[in-house]
Amino acid sequence: MTRVPATILLLATIAFGLAPLVTPPFTGYDPALFPVQIGRPAIQPAGYAFAIWSVIYLWLIVHAVYGLWQRPAHPAWTGSRLPLTIAIVVGVVWLWIAGQSAVWGTATIWIMAAGALAAFLRAPTEPDRWLLSGPLAIFAGWLTAAAAVSTGVLIAGHGLLSNNGSALAMLALVLVIALVVQARKPRMPVYGLTVVWALVGVIVVNLGDNLLVAGAAAAGAVVMLAALAWTWRKG
Repeated sequence: MTRVPATILLLATIAFGLAPLVTPPFTGYDPALFPVQIGRPAIQPAGYAFAIWSVIYLWLIVHAVYGLWQRPAHPAWTGSRLPLTIAIVVGVVWLWIAGQSAVWGTATIWIMAAGALAAFLRAPTEPDRWLLSGPLAIFAGWLTAAAAVSTGVLIAGHGLLSNNGSALAMLALVLVIALVVQARKPRMPVYGLTVVWALVGVIVVNLGDNLLVAGAAAAGAVVMLAALAWTWRKG
């Protein structure tokens, strides 16, 4: 029975990795889903940034295989399995949900983000730094940014804030969450670096025609990098 949670996580992770192969590709919410149609949401990173998912899928599969094979009942691993499994199970169907409804897509991606963050915060950095903490860090870091992006698109699409206003609000939200989380995990910079990756994607996509949002994202990236350096030294 001690291997059951690790086995469930492995099966869920494999399904998560296969989901993009059987679900129509998601390139952003359909503007027709919103009363206010915005051609390019300012908070949405450049397309190349989403290539990080290939690293996330692979690293999570390696994590799950090693966890079942070598660490099925290790206390350093068991604490993170339930929230991680919840996040990944929701992730299996998220692409389909997001294609149907921006509201439900946003709600469920926050569930994913909460699960990933809980798993990351519960997992010690040592032992197995790059097999336990590392993959959880990149997953939680990207979902921190992705949940805020989804929320920003939803807010702007319903006219609650302007395109720029929602982008600035969500950049602030991402930075606050990331700074709090990184302060609790000073020896695992992968989380903060993943958030910086997302922020750079926002800079790139806005640099040509939206210097306000590009500048705000750049400022956020600088603050995050400075926080990473500071927490590393203090940790």
